[in-house]
Amino acid sequence: MSGYCDIAPGHPWHGPYHEREYGFPLDGDQALFERLCLEIFQAGLSWLIVLKRRAGMNAAFDSFDPAKVAAYGEADVERLLQDPGIIRNRAKVRAIIENANIVLALAAEHGSFAAWLAANHPLSKEDWIKLFRRTFRFTGPEVVNEFLMSISYLPGAHRPDCPVMDEIRRRDPPYAGKRRAE
Repeated sequence: MSGYCDIAPGHPWHGPYHEREYGFPLDGDQALFERLCLEIFQAGLSWLIVLKRRAGMNAAFDSFDPAKVAAYGEADVERLLQDPGIIRNRAKVRAIIENANIVLALAAEHGSFAAWLAANHPLSKEDWIKLFRRTFRFTGPEVVNEFLMSISYLPGAHRPDCPVMDEIRRRDPPYAGKRRAE
Protein backbone atom coordinates (compact mmCIF):
# COMPACT_ATOMS: atom_id res chain seq x y z
CA MET A 1 0.00 0.00 0.00
CA SER A 2 2.70 2.47 0.94
CA GLY A 3 4.42 4.26 -1.91
CA TYR A 4 6.89 5.38 0.74
CA CYS A 5 8.50 1.96 0.41
CA ASP A 6 9.35 2.88 -3.20
CA ILE A 7 10.73 6.38 -2.71
CA ALA A 8 12.38 6.21 0.73
CA PRO A 9 15.10 3.55 0.38
CA GLY A 10 18.43 5.20 -0.32
CA HIS A 11 17.10 8.74 0.21
CA PRO A 12 19.29 10.68 2.68
CA TRP A 13 16.31 11.86 4.79
CA HIS A 14 13.45 9.49 4.04
CA GLY A 15 15.60 6.34 4.00
CA PRO A 16 16.66 6.30 7.65
CA TYR A 17 13.17 7.25 8.85
CA HIS A 18 11.54 4.57 6.67
CA GLU A 19 13.99 1.87 7.75
CA ARG A 20 14.26 2.62 11.48
CA GLU A 21 11.20 4.51 12.69
CA TYR A 22 8.14 4.59 10.44
CA GLY A 23 5.64 1.95 11.46
CA PHE A 24 7.70 0.64 14.37
CA PRO A 25 6.07 0.27 17.79
CA LEU A 26 6.89 3.32 19.87
CA ASP A 27 6.67 3.68 23.63
CA GLY A 28 7.55 6.49 25.97
CA ASP A 29 5.51 9.63 26.31
CA GLN A 30 8.22 12.00 25.14
CA ALA A 31 8.83 9.97 21.96
CA LEU A 32 5.09 9.64 21.33
CA PHE A 33 4.55 13.35 21.91
CA GLU A 34 7.38 14.21 19.53
CA ARG A 35 5.87 12.00 16.82
CA LEU A 36 2.42 13.53 17.29
CA CYS A 37 3.93 17.01 17.08
CA LEU A 38 5.88 16.17 13.93
CA GLU A 39 2.69 14.90 12.30
CA ILE A 40 0.89 18.11 13.28
CA PHE A 41 3.73 20.20 11.85
CA GLN A 42 3.57 18.18 8.63
CA ALA A 43 -0.10 19.03 7.96
CA GLY A 44 -0.22 20.77 4.60
CA LEU A 45 3.52 20.37 4.03
CA SER A 46 5.86 17.64 2.84
CA TRP A 47 7.32 15.10 5.23
CA LEU A 48 10.76 16.00 3.87
CA ILE A 49 10.42 19.51 5.32
CA VAL A 50 9.60 17.99 8.71
CA LEU A 51 12.53 15.59 8.59
CA LYS A 52 14.92 18.39 7.64
CA ARG A 53 13.69 20.58 10.49
CA ARG A 54 13.33 17.83 13.07
CA ALA A 55 16.57 18.60 14.90
CA GLY A 56 15.73 22.29 15.04
CA MET A 57 12.25 21.55 16.33
CA ASN A 58 13.63 19.24 19.01
CA ALA A 59 16.02 21.98 20.10
CA ALA A 60 13.32 24.67 20.08
CA PHE A 61 10.74 22.52 21.90
CA ASP A 62 13.00 21.13 24.65
CA SER A 63 13.16 17.70 22.96
CA PHE A 64 9.35 17.64 23.11
CA ASP A 65 9.34 17.04 26.85
CA PRO A 66 5.61 17.41 27.55
CA ALA A 67 6.14 18.96 31.00
CA LYS A 68 8.47 21.63 29.63
CA VAL A 69 6.32 22.40 26.59
CA ALA A 70 3.15 22.56 28.71
CA ALA A 71 4.76 25.37 30.73
CA TYR A 72 5.36 27.57 27.68
CA GLY A 73 3.78 30.99 27.77
CA GLU A 74 3.22 33.79 25.31
CA ALA A 75 6.92 34.74 25.26
CA ASP A 76 7.73 31.17 24.20
CA VAL A 77 5.14 31.31 21.41
CA GLU A 78 6.77 34.48 20.08
CA ARG A 79 10.26 32.98 20.47
CA LEU A 80 9.19 29.91 18.50
CA LEU A 81 7.58 31.98 15.74
CA GLN A 82 10.91 33.77 15.26
CA ASP A 83 12.93 30.53 15.08
CA PRO A 84 13.91 29.74 11.46
CA GLY A 85 14.81 26.16 12.46
CA ILE A 86 11.17 25.16 12.95
CA ILE A 87 7.94 25.23 11.00
CA ARG A 88 6.58 28.60 12.05
CA ASN A 89 2.81 28.40 12.17
CA ARG A 90 1.04 30.07 15.08
CA ALA A 91 -1.92 27.67 15.12
CA LYS A 92 0.37 24.64 15.11
CA VAL A 93 2.66 26.07 17.81
CA ARG A 94 -0.31 26.83 20.07
CA ALA A 95 -1.74 23.34 19.42
CA ILE A 96 1.59 21.76 20.41
CA ILE A 97 1.57 23.62 23.72
CA GLU A 98 -2.07 22.78 24.41
CA ASN A 99 -1.47 19.15 23.45
CA ALA A 100 1.45 18.96 25.88
CA ASN A 101 -1.00 19.86 28.65
CA ILE A 102 -3.41 17.21 27.37
CA VAL A 103 -0.65 14.58 27.34
CA LEU A 104 0.13 15.44 30.97
CA ALA A 105 -3.55 15.16 31.91
CA LEU A 106 -3.81 11.78 30.16
CA ALA A 107 -0.67 10.62 31.95
CA ALA A 108 -2.11 11.70 35.30
CA GLU A 109 -5.33 9.80 34.61
CA HIS A 110 -3.95 6.70 32.86
CA GLY A 111 -0.33 6.50 34.04
CA SER A 112 1.07 7.65 30.69
CA PHE A 113 0.14 8.78 27.19
CA ALA A 114 1.27 5.34 26.02
CA ALA A 115 -1.14 3.70 28.49
CA TRP A 116 -4.00 5.88 27.20
CA LEU A 117 -3.26 4.72 23.66
CA ALA A 118 -3.11 1.10 24.78
CA ALA A 119 -6.33 1.43 26.78
CA ASN A 120 -8.17 2.66 23.68
CA HIS A 121 -6.74 -0.02 21.39
CA PRO A 122 -8.07 -1.48 19.21
CA LEU A 123 -10.26 1.09 17.48
CA SER A 124 -11.12 1.53 13.84
CA LYS A 125 -9.39 4.38 12.04
CA GLU A 126 -12.66 6.34 12.11
CA ASP A 127 -13.05 5.85 15.86
CA TRP A 128 -9.42 6.84 16.49
CA ILE A 129 -10.03 10.03 14.49
CA LYS A 130 -13.13 10.85 16.57
CA LEU A 131 -11.25 10.18 19.80
CA PHE A 132 -8.28 12.34 18.82
CA ARG A 133 -10.53 15.17 17.64
CA ARG A 134 -12.30 15.14 21.03
CA THR A 135 -9.03 14.94 22.93
CA PHE A 136 -6.32 16.90 21.07
CA ARG A 137 -5.98 20.05 18.97
CA PHE A 138 -5.01 20.17 15.28
CA THR A 139 -5.60 16.46 14.81
CA GLY A 140 -7.52 15.99 11.60
CA PRO A 141 -7.93 12.65 9.83
CA GLU A 142 -4.57 12.72 8.04
CA VAL A 143 -2.60 13.69 11.17
CA VAL A 144 -4.29 10.97 13.23
CA ASN A 145 -3.90 8.32 10.52
CA GLU A 146 -0.22 9.07 9.96
CA PHE A 147 0.53 9.29 13.68
CA LEU A 148 -1.11 5.94 14.40
CA MET A 149 0.48 4.25 11.37
CA SER A 150 3.87 5.67 12.31
CA ILE A 151 3.68 4.11 15.80
CA SER A 152 2.09 0.85 14.54
CA TYR A 153 -1.37 1.28 16.01
CA LEU A 154 -2.76 1.18 12.48
CA PRO A 155 -1.34 -0.92 9.64
CA GLY A 156 -0.28 0.52 6.31
CA ALA A 157 3.04 2.23 6.94
CA HIS A 158 4.77 -0.32 4.69
CA ARG A 159 3.77 -2.69 1.95
CA PRO A 160 3.59 -6.30 3.17
CA ASP A 161 6.57 -7.18 0.94
CA CYS A 162 8.74 -4.30 2.19
CA PRO A 163 11.92 -5.70 3.82
CA VAL A 164 11.34 -3.43 6.83
CA MET A 165 8.16 -5.35 7.64
CA ASP A 166 10.16 -8.34 8.89
CA GLU A 167 11.64 -6.24 11.70
CA ILE A 168 8.31 -4.59 12.50
CA ARG A 169 6.61 -7.99 12.76
CA ARG A 170 9.36 -9.16 15.15
CA ARG A 171 8.58 -6.20 17.40
CA ASP A 172 4.93 -7.22 17.80
CA PRO A 173 3.10 -4.14 16.49
CA PRO A 174 -0.12 -3.22 18.31
CA TYR A 175 -2.20 -3.52 15.13
CA ALA A 176 -1.27 -7.23 14.99
CA GLY A 177 -3.45 -7.69 18.07
CA LYS A 178 -0.96 -9.59 20.25
CA ARG A 179 -0.11 -6.76 22.67
CA ARG A 180 -2.32 -6.06 25.61
CA ALA A 181 -2.50 -2.97 27.76
CA GLU A 182 -0.60 -3.37 30.99
